[in-house]
Amino acid sequence: MSNTHFQLVSQRFADLATKNPKPQGNAFGRLVRVAGGRLEVSGLKAGIGARCQIDREGMTPLNAEVIGFEGERLLLACEDTTAGVVPSALVRVETISDQVSVGDALLGRIVDGAGRPLDRKPLVLDECYPLRGKTLNPLDRSAISEPLDTGVRALNALLTIGIGQRVGLFAGSGIGKSTLLGMITRFSNADVVVVSLVGERGREVKEFVEDSLGQDGLKRAVVVATPADTSPLMRVSGCWRATAIAEYYRDQGLNVLLLMDSITRFAQAQRELSLSAGEPPVSKGYTPSVFSMIPNLIERAGIVGRGSITAIYTVLVEGDDLQDPIADLARASLDGHVVLSRQMADAGVYPAIDIEKSVSRSMLQITEQKHQDQARVFRELYATYEQNKDLISLGAYRQGSDNKIDSSIACREPIMEFLRQPVDTSTDFASDLVALQNFADAVDSGIESPSSSSLSQEIMPAQA
Repeated sequence: MSNTHFQLVSQRFADLATKNPKPQGNAFGRLVRVAGGRLEVSGLKAGIGARCQIDREGMTPLNAEVIGFEGERLLLACEDTTAGVVPSALVRVETISDQVSVGDALLGRIVDGAGRPLDRKPLVLDECYPLRGKTLNPLDRSAISEPLDTGVRALNALLTIGIGQRVGLFAGSGIGKSTLLGMITRFSNADVVVVSLVGERGREVKEFVEDSLGQDGLKRAVVVATPADTSPLMRVSGCWRATAIAEYYRDQGLNVLLLMDSITRFAQAQRELSLSAGEPPVSKGYTPSVFSMIPNLIERAGIVGRGSITAIYTVLVEGDDLQDPIADLARASLDGHVVLSRQMADAGVYPAIDIEKSVSRSMLQITEQKHQDQARVFRELYATYEQNKDLISLGAYRQGSDNKIDSSIACREPIMEFLRQPVDTSTDFASDLVALQNFADAVDSGIESPSSSSLSQEIMPAQA
């Protein structure tokens, strides 16, 4: 056998060993305690993250994962309910769970947190990627230098997102997070879209696939769905799996758009696992591991080599409180945040993006000075009106007292028209810049005696 042939055979066996890692430690043990979602096993030795199976009477074995240990006992979290589990049930180690099956066959498919197809069609994958990724050298990352066309006018013109940027979408419940994500999914110019739906209602998963994505959108997308009725382990694994799938396509030189709805439910699921493992809570019931895992998850996105992952994470703020621990951590870890306003949503403005509270930290690096100046004028007019809204609505402000307030009042309707966009209507980056240019020109020409109707007439044709 030639040396080259021997090397090829050796590499083949090495690849098989990677895809089918052997169990570590003792392969069998017994279930000795079940308390809520926490399972304790004795007589079994396996590393953190090892996947196990627990025998059940008259049912298929229960899949579980090692999340910790106390003394000689292993602590497990299960993928499903513990129905049918009996004392001293046999527990066996199947494999370690740090590998995710990936491949081009994933495009157009919908899988759960364990990688099982939800569309009941066969799925054959021939490659593996680490579930929790590898730590990247900061010097291997490329700078963000190009804008991403999201197909949403307010984002393209006023909060420009760059290819490889990580952005948070902050909002309370029922304001339109999922609707905005659906628009970005359909209208963006990304090569591949990976969607992670975490803790959503089961009905919303099908609606998102059929209505938001559609048949054409699904062809270039992969959906990882872990609804609210799945276990915390499945919800956490779904987020890691979606990120690993995005990394696979990025390594092929593609521009990937990763949408995760929501990172708050990822944190809540991880909190459940950590508390069941005995970890103490530190802030609003969240454990220390939650605050370390979120940055680890976010840092896997970005530009590496020829490909990129542009990530948008929704952050559910309870009671519209932006100072929530998870919201505060996400805002500090991400490259920008888009805040949705309940007041705007109640007024019928969709997408309800609060320009005053939102920011894209990469916009200065990927846009021209002229674009930045025009966006700054827009934001100043918007902010001026918001800061004086009470005086204006009560009639306490007298026109002519302040030129900036006068201009903000005249521009209020054109600003709202600029921000509004039908759910089924897309825009492109070039036309959005033209619309912003028309707005700035209209403001300049009418600044001495501004008229809301005249400004709207000058701007609206560019939006058609």
